[in-house]
Amino acid sequence: MKKTVIMAAVAGLASGAAAQTASLSIVGSQATVDTTVTTMLTLDIYADSSIGTHVTGAAFNINGFGSNMVNSMTASSAAWGGLGFEDLGHDGNGSSGMIMGQITFLPFIAPDAASALGNGPVYIGSFTVELAVDMYANYEWTLGGGIGTFALEVIDVNANPGGNPPGEITQITDVEFGSVAIRTVPAPSSLALLGFGGLVAGRRRR
Repeated sequence: MKKTVIMAAVAGLASGAAAQTASLSIVGSQATVDTTVTTMLTLDIYADSSIGTHVTGAAFNINGFGSNMVNSMTASSAAWGGLGFEDLGHDGNGSSGMIMGQITFLPFIAPDAASALGNGPVYIGSFTVELAVDMYANYEWTLGGGIGTFALEVIDVNANPGGNPPGEITQITDVEFGSVAIRTVPAPSSLALLGFGGLVAGRRRR
């Protein structure tokens, strides 16, 4: 967290905000994973905000539900978000987290164009998930805060013109956190075993 705080201090004038419209959302690479084909899944994370011109950083958790059959989760930031990047690690139950950001120091170091707000959600990173094989289950991941004092950080490059430095950093705590649901489909052999088990159970009832 110290790295993120330093990022804000270097980037410009920092201010707190607790009532802005901001969001972190998840987009899964697929809604249904056929484990006969692959056990890999990607969860892409996007940020959006009604204030600021660019995203400068984020610090958040991703919490898994019904996902105790996740073998691993590996975080990676957007190409521009390597400042203070930290993969918080997989807890063994489908949960993890990420800290990421970029350095800006106007007028000398401008924010990366790929972090610009106003044209839809901004890609900030992803989690590569490896699922257990031959599982029939519904998984859900929900984003959340709880890392430091804010979840999303933005800069308005047009604020404080003529200042030293110009621009204004806002650390946003009131963020709408998104979620995503994924269903896994077991291998045909597993389905056959499930069907056979049901058949045996039906005969026993008779």
